[in-house]
Amino acid sequence: MDKKLRILLSGGGTGGHIFPAIAIADEIRKRFPDAEFLFIGANGKMEMEKVPQAGYKIEGIDIAGINRGNLLSNLGLPFKILKSLSKSKRIIKNFAPDFAVGTGGFASGPALYEASKMGIPIFIQEQNAHAGVTNKILSKKAKAVFTAYPKVDGFPTEKIKFLGNPIRSAIISGMQETAQAKEKMGLDKDKLTILSVGGSLGSRTLNNAWKNNLENLKEKGYQLIWQTGKLDYNELSTSLQLPASIHLKEFIKDMELAYSAADIIVSRAGAIAISELAVAQKPVLLVPFPFAAEDHQTKNAMNLVEKNAARMVKDPEMQEKFWNTLSEICENENIRKEMSDNLKYFAKPNAAKEIVDEIFNKL
Repeated sequence: MDKKLRILLSGGGTGGHIFPAIAIADEIRKRFPDAEFLFIGANGKMEMEKVPQAGYKIEGIDIAGINRGNLLSNLGLPFKILKSLSKSKRIIKNFAPDFAVGTGGFASGPALYEASKMGIPIFIQEQNAHAGVTNKILSKKAKAVFTAYPKVDGFPTEKIKFLGNPIRSAIISGMQETAQAKEKMGLDKDKLTILSVGGSLGSRTLNNAWKNNLENLKEKGYQLIWQTGKLDYNELSTSLQLPASIHLKEFIKDMELAYSAADIIVSRAGAIAISELAVAQKPVLLVPFPFAAEDHQTKNAMNLVEKNAARMVKDPEMQEKFWNTLSEICENENIRKEMSDNLKYFAKPNAAKEIVDEIFNKL
């Protein structure tokens, strides 16, 4: 291309929307080092911090979602939407992008809507098995919709490209042999090892499940890497008498090493977590977060369960089903092998590359 490429990206509110957008930008920048990038985000949301940290410019708009807990607080929402549309239009006019990519979240609605109105080609990347409201509306105008699941309700079928979620390159390149990873983490390489992850804040549901099953873990001699998250770490680390086989961690920085060391993984069912788990290809027990928008974590998990690539226990069933379901996986090597093999279907380590290939094919 003779002229310098200009790319607009928008997505935010959560890491699940932000990091795929950054991964797509990184892949484009790899191919076109001179390209100019501009993100549009929601003021006060985490993208306003994370995007500049990744080395990209971002402009903020004052947009928010519907507050279902306090309906009166939504009275100013129409004004916010109009103001956001107006500011997005101004930003886009000044920047004049060649195309725009939206990864969901409040800000991408006004940004990509205005881009499409101005005749700028738009592309959507949806991380979950259930289409988010913003992406559903925008998909009608999009040249393509990139998904992490083969079928996503709410999108025009002919526009869906099942290419996966862009994930951290360290997960793709950093996986290593299980016994070696156990040794690096100071674990017994001969013990069956369970990794429990509940996101950076942690999952109280998972933390309570492990508290309730400490005796079972000791009796079986299983090793546990237990990422508690910020909320419960201090209380758990001071109140519990843990054997040497249980390794309590507030946060795991080197996730590829932890994935490598695990024989079995217990996790929430966020979109990016599932995409990483599919690449790690370790047997997994999913416990979806029940309060995610439109219960999308349960829908994510169901896609894997239907392919026999994971087991699932819902929050209300934890007391009666958690240990029995986990034991079935731990005690049956054939089940573990089958689940690992079936996870390959969802593993898309080249998602960012293939999404960018497809964007340039469509331009």
